[in-house]
Amino acid sequence: MSSSSARTETVLAAARWALAGLLAAAGASHLTWGRRGYRIVVPDWATRLTTLDKDAIVVASGAAELMLAGALVALPREQRTVGGLVVAFLVAVFPGNIHQWQTGRPAPMLRTDRARFARLLLQPLLIAWAWRSTRAE
Repeated sequence: MSSSSARTETVLAAARWALAGLLAAAGASHLTWGRRGYRIVVPDWATRLTTLDKDAIVVASGAAELMLAGALVALPREQRTVGGLVVAFLVAVFPGNIHQWQTGRPAPMLRTDRARFARLLLQPLLIAWAWRSTRAE
């Protein structure tokens, strides 16, 4: 492996760890201090689509984030698969983010229209981050 390839792999590994940390923090907040706030922003259509109540959706998404974070760290040989799952998860929750922005409902750390809009712009970056960091050179 060339030194350039080794540096690239080191950067990608650091990016995966950082992504895992972000997912773990988000998952923990969905299960603890932010749980009530996240229930407020779950769209009504999500409860009809899943047959789950809003609290169950928040808990399930938090659990999924924690599992994805753990998989990013614990399953390096499966990083492409796990990365694909992270991307799928981020795409799946994006309609909820749009709903939150459209309705102006506050959530933890998203109390203003500007913050909610910035969160929308952040989602494609998170998706790209998940995709790129799990694709070895």
